[in-house]
Formats: sequence, C-alpha cells, structure tokens
Amino acid sequence: MNRRAALLFAALGLAWGIPYLLIKVAGEELAPSTLVLFRTALAALVLAPIALSRKDVRASLPTLARRWPALVAYTGFEIVGPWLFLARAEQDLDSSTTAVVISAVPVVGALVALATRRAEHLGRTGWTGLALGTAGVATLVGFDLGPGQFGAVAELAVVVVGYAIGPAVLVRHLADLPGPSVVLASLVLAALVYVPVVALGPGLPAEPPSGRVVASLAVLAVVCTAGAFLLLFALVGEIGPVRATAIVYVNPVVAVVAGAVVLGERITVTTLAGFALVLVGSSLATRGPRERSGRAPERLTVEV
Repeated sequence: MNRRAALLFAALGLAWGIPYLLIKVAGEELAPSTLVLFRTALAALVLAPIALSRKDVRASLPTLARRWPALVAYTGFEIVGPWLFLARAEQDLDSSTTAVVISAVPVVGALVALATRRAEHLGRTGWTGLALGTAGVATLVGFDLGPGQFGAVAELAVVVVGYAIGPAVLVRHLADLPGPSVVLASLVLAALVYVPVVALGPGLPAEPPSGRVVASLAVLAVVCTAGAFLLLFALVGEIGPVRATAIVYVNPVVAVVAGAVVLGERITVTTLAGFALVLVGSSLATRGPRERSGRAPERLTVEV
C-alpha cells in the first residue's frame, strides 16, 4: 500500500468511525427523522455538483431511472430504514456499544449471500466465523446491557439486516452503474422520503440547535457521508475493492475509542470481549471459500 492509499485508508476509517459519536451528539436535540432528513439533504447538496461534473454519471442517469425499483429497494435497505433506527437506538445506547453491534454486518452479509446463492458454501472457516460473530453480539447483549435497552438492540438488528441486504441489491441490479450516481440518487430519494415524515411528525426544531449539534450534523453529512463516499471511490481506485474491504474492521475501533475519549463512555471487559469476537468472526465469515476461489467480495457501501 503506497502512501496515498494509506492516507486514504486512514481518512476513510476515521470518516466511517466517528458517525456513531456524531449521531449521539446530534440526537440530544434533534428527533431521529429530523436528523436523517438534515443528513441526507445536506450530503446530497454537497455531493451533487461533484458527481454531476462527471460525464459517466450524467450518462448513467437515464439507466438508473429505468431501474427505479432496484434504486428504491437499495435506498430503503441502506439508508431510509437503517439511519432512522440507528438514530433511535443511540437514544438509549452508548455510541461505542452501537458500533460493536453494527460491526456484525459482515456476519449477516455472509448469511444473506449464502441464502441468495451469491456465494459458495461457507465451509468450516466461514461457519466458525458466523458462530464467533453471533457469540460476540450475544456476549454484549447478555452481559453489558440492561433490560430497558433490549428495544434499542432490536432496532440495531433492523439496521444490521438492512446493511447486509443493501449491498446484495446493489450488486445484483446496480453494480454496472457509476458509484457516485447511485449514491447521489439514493441520498436525494431518502431526503424526499423524510420531508413528509418530518412535516407530519416531529417537525423542524422550534429553536435553532446548539452550535455543538450543528457542528456534529455538518461533519456527519459533509465528511462522514458525502466525503466518505469520495474517499471510498478513491481508495478502491488505488488498491482495488478486495483490499478495501478491510476498512470495515477499522471503523468500529475508531468508534469505540471516540466514544470513550469524547463522550467518556465506559468500556468494559465484556465490551472488549464481544468486540473481539465480532471482528474475528466477521473476518472469518467473509473469507475462506470465496478467497480461495479468487472471487472478489461484494462492493462496499456506507454503514453509518
């Protein structure tokens, strides 16, 4: 990995590791649906001029419009549902705990690929990974959470399943289109969905949010959403999609450290044990037969 690739990798790990912290801060004053609306709308505004300046993106828009059912499905599984439930769950859970649970996405993704016959048999290594990943989440839920937090964990389960299904929809129906066009269209569509949700629900804040919340929301939308996608495309161009998948194991590490340092969240032995089991399980579940056959894993997509 050359210096540029290493810098891109580090920047993307940070950009996808701190959203849990930022969502926690913004959620102190903003309703979950309002937070998602601001995040998607602002990110789309930032990304639009950059993406539309590319000829291949503009040329792909008619094809993308014809495939609107796949776009709607992808947006629903990857953004509309997960980002709402993620914000709701963080009202009751620490950002670091949320990150550990979400890090189980590769484990569930392996099951989705297996169920849809998009991957070869997992083999002993893959099944071991699934078992370890499941044990990690069970350890965290069983020993580190209170009874009043189980509802939030159920919300995170919806997020994990959505993040696992979204890439499968993308690979099957939209993989031949430029990434920026799919991302931009998804952000715009998600923002349009949340306009009536916010209007008929909590509405806009009665008073302007505090500077801390505004700053968190701005970084979340500009850096962790729009900027992160641009970093991802650049990283894949440098080292390819297979090696770039390693970023999914860096994000939760950043999230746990950020939650402890900035918010003073407690990191217990149980948290570390569950975290280790999930990461090792995710690594094992997403390699093995597929790596031996030389097939590339499914394309990375945003998870926060």
